[in-house]
Amino acid sequence: QVQLVEFGGGLVQPGGSLRLSCAAFGGIFSWYAMGWFRQPPGKEREFVAGISRNGGSAYYADSVKERFTISKDFTKNTVYLQMNSLKFDETAIYYCAAARRDSTGVVLDTPTEYPYWGQGTQVTVSS
Repeated sequence: QVQLVEFGGGLVQPGGSLRLSCAAFGGIFSWYAMGWFRQPPGKEREFVAGISRNGGSAYYADSVKERFTISKDFTKNTVYLQMNSLKFDETAIYYCAAARRDSTGVVLDTPTEYPYWGQGTQVTVSS
C-alpha cells in the first residue's frame, strides 16, 4: 500500500510561483496514476491535475491550464505540481492522490477514483 507525503506549501503573493512535491513510499511508483486536488476554505475538494502511471499523459482543470504543470520523477518516486501566476482564489489545502492502474496511459480526474491520499499541504495566496 502506497503512502504519500506532500511538501512545498506556503505563503505566496498573487502572480507568484510555488512547486509542490509528493513523495510516494511503500509501493511501486510506476504502477500508479497520480493526481493533485485542492480544497478551498468552505468548498468541496476539486481536481487540479492528473498524470498517467508512465508519466506520458497529463490532464488539467480548465482553470489551471497553461499555468500549472504536473510531472513525475521516477528516480525519486515523486510527483510535482509547478504552479505559476497564482491567484487569490487558489488558496487551499492541496492534496496528492494515487491510484494503481493496469493501463499506462490513463489519467484520472475524480476524487472517488483515488484510494490513496496524502495529508495535504496549505497554499495561501495573499499580498
